[in-house]
Amino acid sequence: MSDGPIDLHTDVPHPARMYDYFLGGKDSYDADRVAAEQALRDFPHVQLTARTNREFMRHATRFLVGQGIRQYLDIGTGIPTEPNLHQVAQEQAPESRVVYVDNDPLVLAHARALLVSTPEGRTTYLQADAADPATILAAPELQATLDLSKPVAVSLMAVVHFVPGDVYEMVRTLMAPLAPGSYLAMSHVTTDFDDGDADPEGMARLLQVYIDRGIPVRPRTRAEVARFFDGLELVDPGVEVIHRWRPEGIERPKSYDKRVSLYGAVGKKV
Repeated sequence: MSDGPIDLHTDVPHPARMYDYFLGGKDSYDADRVAAEQALRDFPHVQLTARTNREFMRHATRFLVGQGIRQYLDIGTGIPTEPNLHQVAQEQAPESRVVYVDNDPLVLAHARALLVSTPEGRTTYLQADAADPATILAAPELQATLDLSKPVAVSLMAVVHFVPGDVYEMVRTLMAPLAPGSYLAMSHVTTDFDDGDADPEGMARLLQVYIDRGIPVRPRTRAEVARFFDGLELVDPGVEVIHRWRPEGIERPKSYDKRVSLYGAVGKKV
């Protein structure tokens, strides 16, 4: 991790900083706040979506710990927001190891907050692009932290829809060298709802906020999200709106679907 000057590109909005703003964080700049406020006007539920996505990350991580996973590759980490993934995992399994990956220079500036591991475990941060999985897998930081001969959980929370190019190949490349028993956990933006109670106009306006500012974004249907898990064993209930994926005693009304607008799923490599 570099200790040199960091160019934060403060004049250009970044989805990680907009996400932090939606969560109530302070690590954003004027360009991010202007874009985020426009997003809130066009689709007010985006703030609920961000908060529910954090809940899903915690929920999925607790599930993975329960399956015996002690190694995590978290891509698209975002600005540190407690509890971070390693805190969730290490609360149940202090020996857990986590590699965080992001391409936002502001995340790099705050990365030391991600490196406070338990003595038994380990965390590290890698400045890299999700669209370049080969570089991520070959990075010395990853090689020194994770043992790829043992199961690893890849976490892709609300990030793939921002990645241009062949994202299916990206995910296949990430999963290919991992040991059997590894997992893929992800959430992904969607405009696809079973009951037809969606807000396509509001979602279209929200996505346009990102596109107009040079941030590519691509929603996907349930079937398209399921394709990321081809060759993996989907954990029940499969691809589901994130607040209804194995809920921990918290039942929310069907009207939440259009507000949350993210699918989530977990799959196992067998």
